[in-house]
Amino acid sequence: MNTGVKITAFAAAVAATFGAAYGVGAAVGPIHQEPQPAAHAAHDKSSAPDRDSGRADATPAGLEVSRAGYTLDLKTPRVVAGEESGLRFAIRDQQGRQVTSFQREHGKELHLILASRDLVTYRHLHPTRASDGTWSAPVTVPAAGSYRVFADFTPAADNATNLTLGADLAASGPYEAASLPVPAASTTVDGYTVTLDADLTPGKTSDVLLGVSRNGRPVTDLQPYLGAYGHLIALRSGDLAYLHVHPNGEPGDGTTKPGPGISFSTTVPSAGSYRLFLDFKHKGTVRTAAFTVQTGKSATPETADTDERGGHQH
Repeated sequence: MNTGVKITAFAAAVAATFGAAYGVGAAVGPIHQEPQPAAHAAHDKSSAPDRDSGRADATPAGLEVSRAGYTLDLKTPRVVAGEESGLRFAIRDQQGRQVTSFQREHGKELHLILASRDLVTYRHLHPTRASDGTWSAPVTVPAAGSYRVFADFTPAADNATNLTLGADLAASGPYEAASLPVPAASTTVDGYTVTLDADLTPGKTSDVLLGVSRNGRPVTDLQPYLGAYGHLIALRSGDLAYLHVHPNGEPGDGTTKPGPGISFSTTVPSAGSYRLFLDFKHKGTVRTAAFTVQTGKSATPETADTDERGGHQH
């Protein structure tokens, strides 16, 4: 079953479950394009031949619930909008056993991302793992609709590669469709202004430069977060293909400065619209700046305010 059919089938199932309280927006078809050269792998491991987020001849990261013998078992398939829920899940191996041993990457055994299908809501969660391999994290989604949960991890098994698996989460309640925010060259969050300079070209390595300022003055004392001065995730509009990239350089390498600029290199797998989420830490608080970018087009000279539905939950 192709991605477009899976998305349509899921939307129909959710609509049947929640009825009039939960409407489903117009279906978004998959993005079709001829195969492109390999994309940069996440976590700066582009040399790994089987890297999950890499080759365009493979399914992009985050679109599969199972891959390379591992499965994301989402034990909480639905929540109620506006209410705190305990999101529970496990990673299972080829024998169906819950995995209890992972490699630590950027300070964590597993990175968990939650995003709404309209890419307006974004959560970077930090779940905890029980001894039996069950992960859990408190989460509150602001609106009814369809969400995608991404688990980014590397098993501790020999020769294991990094994987990003995805599963659908439904939130019940009164539903209102939201449009993808328009592309903008800057956004504000909690008094910080974040600017974006990017010209993403499908199949080619593209530079992404973000700058952080506050009250008109460059921020030059960003604090490390997950081993870097910035943490960037990109999701493709439509099917939510997942790109997890990190900045060029790291704290303490002798050349990377703590702001105001944070530089990334990435390769998008196809034409389309992408939503970029930058996490940065300053004065002890992690904040998230979000941008919409169209491939092959530079960010437009507009300013947008970060939607209240984006952010962090720990």
